[in-house]
This record gives sequence, C-alpha cells and structure tokens, in this order.
Amino acid sequence: MSEPMVQVHNVTKVYERGKQKIEVLHGLTLDIPKGDFVALMGPSGSGKTTLLNLIGGLDKPTSGEITVGGKRIDQLGSGQLANWRAHNVGFVFQFYNLMPVLSAEGNVELPLLLTKLSGAQRRKNVAVALEVVGLADRAKHKPRELSGGQEQRVAIARALVSDPQLLVCDEPTGDLDRKTADEILGLLQVLNREHGKTIVIVTHDPKAAEFARRTLHLEKGQLLEQAA
Repeated sequence: MSEPMVQVHNVTKVYERGKQKIEVLHGLTLDIPKGDFVALMGPSGSGKTTLLNLIGGLDKPTSGEITVGGKRIDQLGSGQLANWRAHNVGFVFQFYNLMPVLSAEGNVELPLLLTKLSGAQRRKNVAVALEVVGLADRAKHKPRELSGGQEQRVAIARALVSDPQLLVCDEPTGDLDRKTADEILGLLQVLNREHGKTIVIVTHDPKAAEFARRTLHLEKGQLLEQAA
C-alpha cells in the first residue's frame, strides 16, 4: 500500500478521575496506510474508542505523536484542531446524531455551514453525498420518516460531504439488524475501494470486521501482535 494516512507513535493516554490516574493506552504505535480499511476490535475498556478519538482529533494524547495526512495533530491547539477536523475527517457514530427538525439534506449540509462555500456549492455537495449513499430520493425526508439504516446513510453522507480522506466510525452498525448492518458495511467498503477513503472502524462484531481489509486487536491499551 501507499504512504501512511495515520501514524500513531508511542502514544499514551491517561485520564484523571479525582486523585486516580487511569492509563488507557500504553505507548501504542500504529501505521495505517492511505486507502486502508481497518477494524479495531477488543473487549470493552481496551482503548478502542480512545484510539479512534485520538486519530480523529476529538481528543489529544497525554504523550506521543499522532500524524494524519502528514500533519502532526497532537501539536494543534483546540481551535486549530476543530478547523482541521472540519476539513479532514468524517465521523460516523452508533447513534446517528441527526437533527430531528432538519431534512436529510439539511442534516448533511450542517458541516458545510462552517466553511466558506456558497449556498449553491453547499447544495451541490449535499446532492452528491446523498447520491453516493443511495438516498437522493429521500433528500426532503426528516429522520422520523426514515428507517434506521437510512438514518445511518444520512449520517455517512454528512461525514462525506466535506470530502475528507479519513472516515472514523465508532460502532456504526451497533444499533442495526444484521441485514441493514451488512448494507451499511457494504457501503463503507465501496467508499474505501471506489472512492479511496481511508476508514477506521471500531466494532465488537466479528462479522462487521470481515468487511475491513484487516483487523487489529486491542487489549488493555496495547495492540496484540497479529498475523499479517
């Protein structure tokens, strides 16, 4: 594969609860090449979501370096980090976090309101994103008029609308039945293979992990050695 999209070098993450210090990640090192599709698995409390949040710039490491797309994001201030996230990463969560009062296209447009794009360009980008996830005919529907799978497609379109190179997904199918989950995972596969998106997904579901190119296992804040 090509150059690295994500480089995590000797990263430690410590949370403080009162006087107690909890070290969630212990000197973790990981490279994810551009165009990869990685599933992160491991028991609850193993540090999967913490690692995902660090890669996506939602949190900062206690020590160590994180480079995404050639940029050291661990050195950015909170304002710079927010701006970097808006342009470089798409987020997909287990719960769709859609605004109930907005239509599908209104929800997808939300990240673009932080950009300098014109209204016409925003609408064009939204239409393309909804087309990619197969929901062009549901653009005017509100979340309550959509199925769970359609809501997650809207959430994926929202993650795609600013054309990020990296998608980070935290249990994106955890709330869906098997058939719908497989459809969503198939969509992520298409985004990876045909649109060149680098994807990192946290999942408890071995069947979901099968859609990825490779699976990494975390246990107690460290990556387990796995066969290539």
